[in-house]
Amino acid sequence: MSDPLPAAVSGARLNFDSPAGRLALYVAGQGPPMLLVHSVNAAASAAEVRPLHEHYAAGRTVFTPDLPGFGHSERSDRPYTPRLMTDALLAVLAQIGARCGPQPVDALALSLGCEFLARAAVEAPAAFRSLALVSATGLMGARPHRGTPGSTRAVPGLLRALRGPGWGGTLFRGLTRPGVIRHFLRKTWGSKEIDEDLWRYAVITARQPGAEYAPLTFLSAGLFSADITTVYEALAPPVWLVHGERGDFTDYRGKALFEGRWRTTVLPTGALPYFEQPAAFVAAYDAFLAAV
Repeated sequence: MSDPLPAAVSGARLNFDSPAGRLALYVAGQGPPMLLVHSVNAAASAAEVRPLHEHYAAGRTVFTPDLPGFGHSERSDRPYTPRLMTDALLAVLAQIGARCGPQPVDALALSLGCEFLARAAVEAPAAFRSLALVSATGLMGARPHRGTPGSTRAVPGLLRALRGPGWGGTLFRGLTRPGVIRHFLRKTWGSKEIDEDLWRYAVITARQPGAEYAPLTFLSAGLFSADITTVYEALAPPVWLVHGERGDFTDYRGKALFEGRWRTTVLPTGALPYFEQPAAFVAAYDAFLAAV
């Protein structure tokens, strides 16, 4: 039996129905709206952006959702696609508008969450004042991804093989053992010094009912967009790209396509720089927001 899942961050948690299913959205603070979007992995949740949520709630209304299939949002057995994730963010934008009015949002996303945020920003450009992409996917290597609009990089048949006739849950539990989660966080940090609170939350959230469905789709590459370069090229709001230079996520050769268009910062950290160097990260982000 799994332990009850605590709140990932501070503030009130709204639970509401949407085209992407039942969603959980944390809301904290007062002031101009800010949206924070976590990544996708075997044990993802809003806890991945906790340092930013807590910091900016001092002067902004911060909105931090759990994406479909993660945290306190719906984890039912259904197709998990970039379209579903984008629809979830568009539904969150509606909630932000209802609370804060028509003012545009400063939005930040982590890793694969950047692809969903970018697609939402292309579809609703007036809703965004700026975009911050932290350790964004879709920029590895020099080859652009300009596939058919809406297509994914899913490996044919892999999701069916991963789920199998009944062994998907067993496979997922093996991939989310506490020691395995620690191993992957160390690869993300590029160091043995990880955030222990994030590790503990990841262990608990990976034990919740239905926790395997979205991550198995992620492992099949079904949540990666084959047209993401085209999506990034269509972004209208100012964009800040920030990434580290340590760990498994350091290949950003694809950012060369956006030189002169995006502001870029490289920090001597792993893929979650605001955990390791919060002051430096916030200073760089605040400078970007001030320039906007």
